[in-house]
Amino acid sequence: MNVTLRREDLEFGVRTVSHALGGRTAMPILGGIKLSTVGNEVEFAATDLERAIRCRVPAQVETRGTVVLPGQLLSQLVGRLPAVPEVHLTSVDAQVRLLCGSATFELPVLSAEDFPQLPEPVSDPLGRISTTQLLQAITQTAFASLKASETTRLALTGVDIVLRDGEAKFAATNGYRLAIKRIPVLNLPERYEGAFLVDAGILTDLHRVLSGFALENTALYGEPGQLHFQAGPVTFSCRLIQEQFPDFERVVPKDNPIGLFLPREEFLETLRRTELFAAEESGAVTLRATAQSTTLEVSAASREHGKSLEAVELVRPPARGIEIAFKAEYLIDALRRMESDQIALWLSAPERAGLLEPAGNISQADEGFLYVCMPVRLL
Repeated sequence: MNVTLRREDLEFGVRTVSHALGGRTAMPILGGIKLSTVGNEVEFAATDLERAIRCRVPAQVETRGTVVLPGQLLSQLVGRLPAVPEVHLTSVDAQVRLLCGSATFELPVLSAEDFPQLPEPVSDPLGRISTTQLLQAITQTAFASLKASETTRLALTGVDIVLRDGEAKFAATNGYRLAIKRIPVLNLPERYEGAFLVDAGILTDLHRVLSGFALENTALYGEPGQLHFQAGPVTFSCRLIQEQFPDFERVVPKDNPIGLFLPREEFLETLRRTELFAAEESGAVTLRATAQSTTLEVSAASREHGKSLEAVELVRPPARGIEIAFKAEYLIDALRRMESDQIALWLSAPERAGLLEPAGNISQADEGFLYVCMPVRLL
């Protein structure tokens, strides 16, 4: 290999695929970044076998070839290179020489033959999603799942992506809360229906990758066991979780008659303060509203932290009163990922789930968002 590319392009390619580098593993090759010449471009690639990222950047290709370089070393190096326009890479005696201005670096290579064959789209795209809306869908759902270390039920570590009726429905749950986000899909075949369960952590990495550059749309490709996202020069592939996602539609409350309409930011800040006084084992805060009242009481008490009581002005008085407790963290997590000035919390009884949604002049970022939260039992 003998190529010249812009320093910014080298840094972009390495930074993008580094999100798929394998950590501590019995396969050292998964810690490598593969560089291949493809026409007048260099393709960067990395995988940990759960996700794979490819990224192409323009280059002046003098000699074609493929090399695999230590990913961690390369990632650290490209962020510290001298500020010169171009970087030159050439293979020399089982090493790669990187020339950047007056600096020369000799990098060891890993076996290209040992690098796994990466999954890639082989069929037509299922449809296209606005990249901005895709990022918002990930933001408003992935947080509601569990980490793999917290459960043996893999379905609860994922985000279920259902494509149907011209839209993508993202859903995630930990068994006590459920986040749902609907966004439109362009060019989705009229009768197509498919579901893809993707690890929430992998989607969070996809968010980091796509946030790095501005592209209008992201194409979706479905293959057996894989889902691919393609945006401009980047292809992000992820292995699907082979478990059935819970039937979440049946837990979405449909008959909650009590609506608490609240200013989102004020309610959020009140919860953040009140959470400090909640019992550590439950993290519960109590919401108390009376019929035709103009305020909502938010309180918490614990032996170790003391008591807190604060009133939040309601946008409109409720027709019925209620006293109900929620884990403060669960409400805070949802509210801080919303942008609308006003929210509605729909309730029916102290032991039944609440439904949180944007209200009033709904922000475009919050359209299609629903959040279901189970209450904490009051003693």
